[in-house]
Amino acid sequence: MGHEDHRSASPSYGSSAVSEPACPLQNRFEAGSSLYFPTNGVENLPELNENGEAEVDGAAIGHLRFVDEAASGGLEWKDVEARFDRIANIKPGQARAISAADFGFCIGMQKSAEFANELLAALRGRKDLGAEITKAELQKHWHRLTNPLLSWRVQTFFDLCDRDMDGRISHMELKQAVLLSSSCNKLSVTQKEAEQHAALIMEELDTESRGYIQVGQLEALFKQSISKDHLSTGPNSSRHARNYPYQEPASTAEILFRTYWRRGWMIMLWLLVCIALFAWKFTQYRHRKAFEVMGYCLCTAKGAAETLKFNMALVLLPVCRNTLTWLRKHRQISSVIPFNDNINFHKLIAGGIVVGVILHGGTHLACDFPRISGSDNIVFQQTIAARFGYHQPSYLEILATTEAATGIAMVILMAISFSLATKWPRRRSPSLPRSIRQVTGFNTFWYSHHLFILVYALLLIHSMFLFLTSDAAEKTTWMYIAIPVLLYASERISRAIRSEFRDVKILKATIFQGKVLSLTMSRPEGFKYRSGMYIYIQCPKISPFEWHPFSLTSGPEDDHLSIHIRALGDWSYQMYSLFQEVIISAGPMEYPRIYVDGPYGAASQDCLKYDILVFVGLGIGVTPFISILKGIFKCLQKPVHGHHCVGTMAKCPSNAYLYWVTREQCSLQWFGDVMKEISSRKEQDVNVIEMHNFLTGAYQAGDARSALLSAIQALCYAKNGIDIVSHTRVQTHFGRPNWPKMLSTLARRHEGARIGVFYCGPLMLARELEALCTKFSTKCTTRFVFHKENY
Repeated sequence: MGHEDHRSASPSYGSSAVSEPACPLQNRFEAGSSLYFPTNGVENLPELNENGEAEVDGAAIGHLRFVDEAASGGLEWKDVEARFDRIANIKPGQARAISAADFGFCIGMQKSAEFANELLAALRGRKDLGAEITKAELQKHWHRLTNPLLSWRVQTFFDLCDRDMDGRISHMELKQAVLLSSSCNKLSVTQKEAEQHAALIMEELDTESRGYIQVGQLEALFKQSISKDHLSTGPNSSRHARNYPYQEPASTAEILFRTYWRRGWMIMLWLLVCIALFAWKFTQYRHRKAFEVMGYCLCTAKGAAETLKFNMALVLLPVCRNTLTWLRKHRQISSVIPFNDNINFHKLIAGGIVVGVILHGGTHLACDFPRISGSDNIVFQQTIAARFGYHQPSYLEILATTEAATGIAMVILMAISFSLATKWPRRRSPSLPRSIRQVTGFNTFWYSHHLFILVYALLLIHSMFLFLTSDAAEKTTWMYIAIPVLLYASERISRAIRSEFRDVKILKATIFQGKVLSLTMSRPEGFKYRSGMYIYIQCPKISPFEWHPFSLTSGPEDDHLSIHIRALGDWSYQMYSLFQEVIISAGPMEYPRIYVDGPYGAASQDCLKYDILVFVGLGIGVTPFISILKGIFKCLQKPVHGHHCVGTMAKCPSNAYLYWVTREQCSLQWFGDVMKEISSRKEQDVNVIEMHNFLTGAYQAGDARSALLSAIQALCYAKNGIDIVSHTRVQTHFGRPNWPKMLSTLARRHEGARIGVFYCGPLMLARELEALCTKFSTKCTTRFVFHKENY
């Protein structure tokens, strides 16, 4: 049947018999093929069979849905009924009922109480608004809300807007609906903006200037608002996620190899060295006289000690940032060594140290020392007595020796440092007891980590006083740690000297909503960096020792440096508060002095390896990509020689995509100027840089609470080219991104290309994106290579 049949089959709650003028939206929406619409297309409308029943597929559920859980197959009538039974009032002689205020809870709309109240009023025809709801009435409303026919849902939405129930939506009623939707989605919309949005809808739908619109015109709006947004999460994600060019399925081994081969060979090499050192020392002590007293406990302790020497030396290398920054510039080296995993490798080696300490110290304390003090005196005199002055010591006497005392001291210091470096204490997790939370946090982690200065000093002393040997050739600890310690110490000294000589002046400080501090600083003479690098910041007024990393948001060709700091920890909160006091004070701007150290290389520097770039930033995690986009933007403005542009970037990518995912609308202000600048330029009528914002605090595509705003957004973008949420040319999508659909689209658009995917944000999404990149790379001709920022 045609669309007229759908409309005639829908109920006419409150509608009048006035003829419906034609709506001239078809040409506008068809012409604006790049527009974003959150509802699905008219091609998915359900048809009626010969029995008059709706034939719908899963896609139809996505049209103007009123219930999130129903769209995802989660909440059903039995669940609604269970909620009703749990809170229903029991009155003698009356049917069980709930209050009108509990309607939102029953249908899963408890987070949008105002919208739920208006929806209930519309369902009741604006009558008996305060009356209690029986189960029969609730079931009636539920079936209407979940009816798969779009026309039924449009009529329900129309009644929600039509407050006087005269079958017409006036300009004022439309404005009220805009404000209601904005409130539900936590969007900041002024009365003037709501007035303009309502006027835009009236202009498009009320072509005969009647001063109102009717249900048919509203239905035409939603029908013609075909979903062009292939990126937002929706009910049809699984179906569209498979629309990419397939190859022969890859084996599990191939998938694992492609994803982890660089990490794998480094870990395997490390494990082999540790095993070889352990076996070598184990075998060596198996053939010594001391074995007769202590047995395999001695062999185990000495084998573990050898791995400890190696790991105590190796653990410093991944945090030698200047060295790593220099090494990653050499493509031959960076292609086989995963420099982006330096922090993870540092943690892995630390885990190896923990295992070595347990084996070495544990076997000494629990096995070796008791066997020395409790062994047969004759055996003791014939084997190791000379090492103890021919006096068989007691257990306590052994513990009092320099070797044992320094070892125990090292274990205590390392236990403190390792414990405070774990995730929960470092981030001051709420799950920790309050008394422990007060002495944890990043500051505690930072200072406790410097206990390793004492640990290395004790390690040298410990290695000089050995029970079982006086041969200097066997006292090899200093040989292991000399070069790494000198390298690390020289880096720390050079960083301190360099930061002192770099005079940095705060040019501008800006406070944004969401507790974000933006600092614009003078650029020191000779300070050169590439897009994607980061620097360390120190504020002596907060702490003369703490340095914290922040991505540069200024471009390499800017005459200044800029960073954005979000207050997420104790140090950043102090930094934010310190500058906030200066900004809001009435006196002259006297900003606190800060020191800068860097620049240092990061994962995003690998963007130069790819012609197609994809950047994914969550919240403040977008910062490293702002500098890269600025670099690309400047590169586009430079003359091109061959494939290379004249400027700081070696080459300009053919395409760059930014997907910025944030919760609140105010976050979009952080880089509003950058977005406006970059999105205003087109290179040969083709956008080399394509940017998308995702607002997770708003309801996702197809939800009735955001459908009107999405339609307004599409109309406004078609007319003015400006997004109503970000107030730039960068489109804002409601809800979370649909990552499979995003990669599927990129795979089709750049078939056979090699795409670099760069991510900065929480670990959970990183794992999901890395798995998807591997999956798509092994099933289509496009290759996705995943990179994650680590600090």
